[in-house]
Amino acid sequence: MAKKKLVVAGAVGVIGRTVVAHFEKLDGWSVVGLSRSKPDFPMKAEHVSVDLLDAAGSMTALGGIRDATHVVFAALQWTPDLAAQVAPNRELVVNLIKGLEAGSGDTLRHVTLMQGGKAYGCHLGPFRTPAKESDPRHMPPNFYYAQEDYLREASVGKNWTWTGIRPEAVIGPAVGNPFNLLMVIAVYALISKALGLPLVFPGTRQNYEVLYQYTDARILARSTEWAAETPECAGEIFNITNGDYFRWERMFETVAKFFDMPVGYPQPFEMTTMMADKAPIWDALVERHGLKPYAYDKIAAWHFGDFIFKTPYDNITSTIKARKFGFQDCLDSEDTMVQQLTELQRLGILPADMTSVGKL
Repeated sequence: MAKKKLVVAGAVGVIGRTVVAHFEKLDGWSVVGLSRSKPDFPMKAEHVSVDLLDAAGSMTALGGIRDATHVVFAALQWTPDLAAQVAPNRELVVNLIKGLEAGSGDTLRHVTLMQGGKAYGCHLGPFRTPAKESDPRHMPPNFYYAQEDYLREASVGKNWTWTGIRPEAVIGPAVGNPFNLLMVIAVYALISKALGLPLVFPGTRQNYEVLYQYTDARILARSTEWAAETPECAGEIFNITNGDYFRWERMFETVAKFFDMPVGYPQPFEMTTMMADKAPIWDALVERHGLKPYAYDKIAAWHFGDFIFKTPYDNITSTIKARKFGFQDCLDSEDTMVQQLTELQRLGILPADMTSVGKL
């Protein structure tokens, strides 16, 4: 079997980290992880430090990668300004492809582009649900569109094709990511328990009862393998989620049970404001339980929690297209939430014994 080489851009993020781990285990694959910072976790894959916003530096670093066959793009340059997101995020993709073509132009076969629910305008307000890949674009700006358009144009006449994958709120073990809902939930619940409080949903009763979904990073990684190996996926876009929907009322019961704490009544507040002064509590928990000493301002993105928990409308997409094309995987979201929280315990980010977390 011919050796395949995968290059993962954004290899230390919530998506990239799990994609790397998935392909590291597969026979016939070698993996190269790209990121600006070095991974703070064990990585068997080759790691290349590169700033994809630096065109010249990217050409030098990526041009030295030979025989790459596949790419997963999971990098992000985030800013609150929607218009300001477009140019740099397009540049990330442009510099990645041009750099890899310089070293692997003859061997490159497939590029997977990670998008998300914002392609349907979920960040703007209510949208048609369940969203389908055939739905029209919303009024720009949207950097996903710029990246997608570039890949459509750049792949014409080339040996490589591309596939777009649209998850929603990916959860997995990663610190310092601006959109990792798992860390928001985990740290919020742990601090609430340390303060002797019940687990309170920080939104309205309406927010508590809307339908939502998320994508476990593991099923997302499996979908990238499927997209890479399925010729029919070329030029197509697929929604990839766990395959089920839930209401936060039920999910918070699951989380509270894991943390061995009661569930409180929903109380709307801004997490960005209310969690801003909790660094001393986090630091005390780290010391008491021997947790990994991540800085509090890196451990959870409270602005993302505010966005998700304040949404007053359903956020659900259809995964029927992916199933028609052959991707049949699905997961129970309540089960995977418990599994991912357990993984945070194994990694030393959460205490191993929740019954030992007493009031500070």
